[in-house]
Amino acid sequence: MRVCILILLAIASAGATAAQDSTTLPLPVLGPYDYETKPEGKAFEKLNPRKAPEAGELMLRKGDRLAIVGDSITEQRMYSRLIETYLTACTPELEIAVRQYGWSGEKTDGFLRRMDNDCLRFAPTIATLSYGMNDARYRPFDVTNGQWYNDHYTAIVRKFKNAGAKVVVGSPGCSGKLATWVRSRSGTLEEHNQHLCALRDIAIEVAQREGVAFADVFWPMYQARVKAPGLYPGDGSKPYELVGRDGIHPDWAGHAIMAYAYLSALGLDGNLGTITIDLESNQASAQGGHQVESFNAGKVTVTSERYCFCAPGPVDRDDSVRSGMTFVPFDQQLNRLTLKVLGVKGIATVTWGNVSKTYSSAQLRDGINLAAEFTLNPFCEPFAEVSEAVAAKQEFETKQIKKIFHGRPGRENMDLAVEQTERERAPLAKAVRDSVRPVRHIIRIE
Repeated sequence: MRVCILILLAIASAGATAAQDSTTLPLPVLGPYDYETKPEGKAFEKLNPRKAPEAGELMLRKGDRLAIVGDSITEQRMYSRLIETYLTACTPELEIAVRQYGWSGEKTDGFLRRMDNDCLRFAPTIATLSYGMNDARYRPFDVTNGQWYNDHYTAIVRKFKNAGAKVVVGSPGCSGKLATWVRSRSGTLEEHNQHLCALRDIAIEVAQREGVAFADVFWPMYQARVKAPGLYPGDGSKPYELVGRDGIHPDWAGHAIMAYAYLSALGLDGNLGTITIDLESNQASAQGGHQVESFNAGKVTVTSERYCFCAPGPVDRDDSVRSGMTFVPFDQQLNRLTLKVLGVKGIATVTWGNVSKTYSSAQLRDGINLAAEFTLNPFCEPFAEVSEAVAAKQEFETKQIKKIFHGRPGRENMDLAVEQTERERAPLAKAVRDSVRPVRHIIRIE
């Protein structure tokens, strides 16, 4: 009997100790559990995207080497071209060098295998990542695949960090149709977008856990895809398809949204300079890469080393950058060239290039955004020249990686393949830098 009592006391004591120990275990950190605000409508009923983190301070430093990495959507060389053209023309003082690494059909595991050979050998100091469309495998979401994506995206981020590079983790975009070329696809379009939304949330988790930036492509693109047909119905013969004719690869409108997501995540503030005119004192001044050459009788001549972002196309076509910019606050957040006019009584007409618009004295005193108000302006032609130079260089970069590094020359002698292709790339990169020349333009106030 005494033995039984001792055993019971020992068990009770052990239980008490366990209970005491359990109270000292740290509790998990709870919350926050914030979601994005959803528009009304059936298209949004089954999506509950996690609240994306806000962009931080400017990540770019003078002389940074930016790697733009992703799958076939990156290999389209459209959002990557917009990003490089913006950085080259709108922020020339940063002297950013860019390479794009798009590879069709690639998932995160594919880039992880090739990133040392193709990318890290060029010592990037910052990288943007755009994966998830293929990682979703064109089927409904499952937890195992979500963990697979988490693991591989994390591995890529850590390899960049170990190499000393800053990182922007991008979410996948959305789908407009099921991929017809994927035989293993299953589920509905709605389920595929739910999967992509889930991978978006996982990408946020990766970015926050690893202490890097996040670019939200899915949520603004999905909202624009839903909204676009009502805004731009077209004539019926060619519907507006924001995510592209195949429902996966966007045209210029969709890529404009992607470029906005990454440029915003990089922390760019969009202040491209200010031109101030005082009619009462007959003086004019400029800041932020612009210099007043002369001012007389309401006519100011300015020489600018910094361009505004130019996209003068139609707003109702899915192959138009300007159209894509209408779905996101691109001009407000990334493209502000401000004109302030003091001393106006009543109203005044501003003429810039071949376009004239009339504003109130209050509007001019507070400042108007020339880049948004005058989409056809004196910067458009030189901006297009920069864009063409960028396009030629990025086209070669696809050839360099896919056909040379991963072709016979690379298999036979990688070091020689790198040396020869870098000699061929050098003048293309120089042409990009040289394409940005000062622009002399005139603004008239009447």
